[in-house]
Amino acid sequence: MSTQADHGHELIPRPEPTPDALRAALAVVAPGRLDEMQAMKDEAFAKAVEWQSLSPVQSWVLIWAREIEIARRPDLSARYAQAENNLEHEDPAIGREALRELSAILDEAMKAVRE
Repeated sequence: MSTQADHGHELIPRPEPTPDALRAALAVVAPGRLDEMQAMKDEAFAKAVEWQSLSPVQSWVLIWAREIEIARRPDLSARYAQAENNLEHEDPAIGREALRELSAILDEAMKAVRE
């Protein structure tokens, strides 16, 4: 597990950015998403072969490291759920703020996994 900043309570330590470590982490924090992860992994590996490039696999690792970062941190996952619920609010200003909040959460999670 990697070194990380203190973000308060975390369900699990941040996993290493490897397929096996990410899968094991997801199995703990969001087991209902394992099929989604596997489908995206299969697609990334197929594109990597087709494109003769590791960039689809690298993107897959970053996407899932970010998703796990959100799921393993109750502070981020609560903010994410609230913002997601407000996306289609009847008040357009609340919807726009929710979109900004989602963007901020995704940025924060990505920055954390790149530390």
